[in-house]
Amino acid sequence: MPQALVELQAVSKTFTEGGRERSVLAGVDVTFHEGEFAVILGKSGSGKSTLLNVISGVDEPDQGTIRIRGQQVTGLRERERTLFRRDHLGIIFQFFNLIPTLTVQENIMLPYELRGASRKQGEARARALLEEVGLPDRAATFPDRLSGGEQQRVAIARALVHEPLLILADEPTGNLDGDTGTAVLELLLRLTREAGRTLLMVTHSMDVVPYADRVFRLRDGELDEVTTRAREGYALREAHPIR
Repeated sequence: MPQALVELQAVSKTFTEGGRERSVLAGVDVTFHEGEFAVILGKSGSGKSTLLNVISGVDEPDQGTIRIRGQQVTGLRERERTLFRRDHLGIIFQFFNLIPTLTVQENIMLPYELRGASRKQGEARARALLEEVGLPDRAATFPDRLSGGEQQRVAIARALVHEPLLILADEPTGNLDGDTGTAVLELLLRLTREAGRTLLMVTHSMDVVPYADRVFRLRDGELDEVTTRAREGYALREAHPIR
């Protein structure tokens, strides 16, 4: 039986907008397992990013508990959550979030060096990952000289450089054209599979459904797993490229 990596129990989160409260997570209970690729579908504003933020410890839920490999993340002080995120999580964003004043190699090395590793070790790890993502000749390039697809490949390398337990991806193909998005998704999945890591991806696109081990839908604050029959229906209906 797969080992649990991420466990959410009765997790709730409410925001106040225009003087009214809106529940974006309503008692979410879910377990994600070691080595799986789980996709969380939802419309814009459904709370997908909020879910990733509470898992990563960027935000705190109003209620409930979150554990990652047995460590209870909820209840930790902000600094403790930051250190846990630095050491154990890799995060990939829709808009890349590369630091423009750092070279490609320096961007990739940053999470590794923040953990106290030597620069020599960081450089070796960054070069190895640049080979993996197909950009071995762009180490000294600055991000603004790269295409969107190349920037996202660098972001993937940065997320994996410190060998995290868990990779969280927030619409990682949402800012790319169809063919580039497909290539980036397949690269991300290959690298996480080879490393035996768990990948949680939130997206509004059902085009990623055929790639996933499990699929969930977040709607009205509730997270429900999509059945195999429904997933097959999505795969038949969706003939559009990843956006």
